[in-house]
Amino acid sequence: MFGDSAFAEIAYEYFSYDSEYEVMAFTVSKEFIKKDSLFGLPIVAFEEVDKMFDPSFYEMHIAITYDKINRIRIEFYKQAKEKGYKLANYISSKAFVWRNVDLGDNCFIFEDNTIQPFVKIGSNNVFWSGNHIGHHSSIGSHNFISSHVVISGFCEIGNANFIGVNATMANNLTIGNDCLIGSSVHIVKSVKDGSLIKGTPNYPVEKSTYELFRIDNL
Repeated sequence: MFGDSAFAEIAYEYFSYDSEYEVMAFTVSKEFIKKDSLFGLPIVAFEEVDKMFDPSFYEMHIAITYDKINRIRIEFYKQAKEKGYKLANYISSKAFVWRNVDLGDNCFIFEDNTIQPFVKIGSNNVFWSGNHIGHHSSIGSHNFISSHVVISGFCEIGNANFIGVNATMANNLTIGNDCLIGSSVHIVKSVKDGSLIKGTPNYPVEKSTYELFRIDNL
């Protein structure tokens, strides 16, 4: 398990008690190791983890949230892949994920998510509890979708977006890449890359997410 934050602790609980996986260790960058163990398991330096836990035998999950609009999770996802690790998904036993949903790797799907038929989902996404993903929609990679979000049918969501609690997207919309959609926002038209949408009524603010977080376009 990559990480030792609150989310990593939550991920440990779900993987340990609601999956076929057994968590063997935690790993973080060497400079951020502050303690030797968590839940009785060792915390090892990410720089050396592949020497202790062979990527041909062990899998990894990157348990990082949305800092810098997902960029930190993206970076360690890529580094873990470069080390040769297969990246494990967690799907809650209390989520509804239809049989023909196309799902990438390193996705974390909490309880009470409903993901309808013919949905396509990329890799390295977090779906917190209680979301609705409508039929025939596609969601890219590296997104963080917080609780009780409604994405209606035939929507296309790009990469590295943050979608806040109770946000709603109408049918047939496109959300670009690197967007921050605030809580309770109701989206009724497509949104371009780097948009920061908040407020009532909803409106893009003058700054883009690229300026706000000082990040480059993917």
